[in-house]
Amino acid sequence: MSNEVEETMKRIQSHKGVIGTIVVNSEGIPIKTTLDNTTTVQYAGLISSLADKARSVVRDLDPSNDLTFLRIRSKKHEIMVAPDKEFILIVVQSPTD
Repeated sequence: MSNEVEETMKRIQSHKGVIGTIVVNSEGIPIKTTLDNTTTVQYAGLISSLADKARSVVRDLDPSNDLTFLRIRSKKHEIMVAPDKEFILIVVQSPTD
C-alpha cells in the first residue's frame, strides 16, 4: 500500500507546474509531503479546516451528498484537494493560463 502511495505522489509531482503534494490524516497532521516543513504545516492546517467546512456546506445543502474534490485558484497558486475518509491529498501547483 505504501509503495502505491509513493508511486502516485511521484506521478502527480512529475506533472507540469506541480509545486508540491501533501497527504494529511483526518486530524490535519501531515503524513507525507514534498514541500518544506513550514509550508507543509501551514497548508495542512488551513486546507484540512477548509475541507471540513466545505464538506459541511455540501451536506447542509443535501444530506445524501458529500464533498469529493475542491479546487482553489488564486493569482499565485492552484490548490487541489481530494478528501477521503481517513486522508486528504493536497496538490499545490502554478496556475497555467
